[in-house]
Amino acid sequence: RKVKGGNIDVHPSEKALIVHYEVEATILGELGDPMLGERKECQKIIRLKSLNANTDIASLARKVVEECKLIHPSKLAEVEQLLYYLQNRRDASAGKEKKEKSSKPKDPPPFEGMEIDEVANINDMDEYIELLYEDIPDKVRGSALILQLARNPDNLEELLINETALGALARVLREDWKQSVELATNIIYIFFCFSSFSQFHGIITHYKIGALCMNIIDHELKRHELWQEELAKKKKADILLMCWGNPENQTLKKDYEKTYKKYQGLVVKQEQLLRVALYLLLNLAEDTRTELKMRNKNIVHMLVKALDRDNFELLILVVSFLKKLSIFMENKNDMVEMDIVEKLVKMVPCEHEDLLNITLRLLLNLSFDTGLRNKMVQVGLLPKLTALLANESYKQVAMCILYHISMDDRFKSMFAYTDCIPQLMKMLFECPDERVDLELISFCINLAANKRNVQLICEGNGLKMLMKRALKFKDPLLMKMIRNISQHDGPTKSLFIDYVGDLAAQISNDEEEEFVIECLGTLANLTLPDLDWELVLKEYKLVPYLKDKLKPGSAEDDLVLEVVIMIGTVSMDDSCAALLAKSGIIPALIELLNAQQEDDEFVCQIIYVFYQMVFHQATRDVIIKETQAPAYLIDLMHDKNAEIRKVCDNTLDIIA
Repeated sequence: RKVKGGNIDVHPSEKALIVHYEVEATILGELGDPMLGERKECQKIIRLKSLNANTDIASLARKVVEECKLIHPSKLAEVEQLLYYLQNRRDASAGKEKKEKSSKPKDPPPFEGMEIDEVANINDMDEYIELLYEDIPDKVRGSALILQLARNPDNLEELLINETALGALARVLREDWKQSVELATNIIYIFFCFSSFSQFHGIITHYKIGALCMNIIDHELKRHELWQEELAKKKKADILLMCWGNPENQTLKKDYEKTYKKYQGLVVKQEQLLRVALYLLLNLAEDTRTELKMRNKNIVHMLVKALDRDNFELLILVVSFLKKLSIFMENKNDMVEMDIVEKLVKMVPCEHEDLLNITLRLLLNLSFDTGLRNKMVQVGLLPKLTALLANESYKQVAMCILYHISMDDRFKSMFAYTDCIPQLMKMLFECPDERVDLELISFCINLAANKRNVQLICEGNGLKMLMKRALKFKDPLLMKMIRNISQHDGPTKSLFIDYVGDLAAQISNDEEEEFVIECLGTLANLTLPDLDWELVLKEYKLVPYLKDKLKPGSAEDDLVLEVVIMIGTVSMDDSCAALLAKSGIIPALIELLNAQQEDDEFVCQIIYVFYQMVFHQATRDVIIKETQAPAYLIDLMHDKNAEIRKVCDNTLDIIA
């Protein structure tokens, strides 16, 4: 057997050299004559893991030549040149990965069992298949070589038509997966390479690899629990013996450390297997029918269990899978059973940017559920999410979760005890566009429904700045926030006295209806004793506008209702009530009552106007003598709506 050295090349993607060599095997006859000869071209890979920018190239080249007998010493200068090239070659894939933030987790990395010093060749597939019929080490080697080929997408179609290879791989996985983690990982990785392309999913289904992967994952998770139990028992025994002052405790301590080291090694291999198996299932779950089969086999429980791990890459994959599943109610309910929020809270915040991002997106999906929002507040997510508002990468998704939490009245007041409101106000005032982001303003509208929050919003020049921006850009949503602020009694309401004129000036047909509705609603909330409503109505010529809008069909119902509420507010003032009665607004209200008698909100608000007006002598006389209002009130005393009955009773009591 002769070995002859050949060319040396650099590896196309790794920090490694490829040494080409030729093996010539000759079978000799009885007399020593050559009978049969065969030549085979081979390759050896020399991996250079320690090579970096500071490596001494000359001494590394000497070391490579000394240790690799296939390289003749005369090639030292060539080796040095190749190493220099490798040292300065830019890692193209790393740069690309940084630029493109993929929504999918990264492919599983090369791992032990796959790292072999041999370059696979598609023409040698028959040899690799034969290895799958040998013992476990050969099966590992054969599967690793086939995996090397499968990792190149150009080879997949050729592998696909090799039914012998795929059948053998599926059989070995089914029969021997418990014998070797490396073997199971290699074979699942081969099928994972196919799963990256939808058109190859049929072959994976044909060999029932998905169902097998689920059994393997379930088994491995149970194994991990057993390992942890054994470790805990050993640790407990050590602690007890140390407490008793046993002289053997040093030996026990070493024994525990040895066991722990072994456990860590097992976990690393197991996590590689879990990662590649879960990724394969995630790819197959593109088809919702396949996803449903996984759900029926308890995929959600397995994934939530895997959240207890520490491996970032595995966690990214698990959380990505859970996020995909969480859009279906049945899966979400399974997650609730497994206390998913308690497991996710430990990842907010975390150092790993991608993991934090995908965790927040899963929490956003879960936050549509009232019970889970409640749980998020209980486990202390509110201040954690608030802290993320300052980070541009997470601001949007954190705000959406907080918006969902702010929808529950129980939790609105809790925002006052975080630094959330100052941050939101800063965002509002620094917003470069005319209209504020929808998520931001919706969140602010919700928070402004709470009195304590409103006090923080109005601190300093808060209200002044909001008013200035809302009036400048005629923003109806910002005005809705201001309207919510105006509904709270106390010192904040009296701040509005300075803006009554500005708001009244917006009440006209020239302005956008949505904006006018919010301005009217804000004015209607201003039940302030110091406010001269008569002056406001006259100065801004509001009476003709209000009367005109009461005509049935003259405007949208939302606007008409705000007009009625506004009339109710100004009718508290004696001189205003007289002014309105003189203008003929009362018959207009009765006509509207006729038209809207099926709408409880309209009926209630119109009767409330009558209730306010009968307090004043001038308007009371008009209502009793000149209109049909009392007859309507008597009819409505028997209405099915309790609120309407109550207002009718009170109004008739005053008339009586």
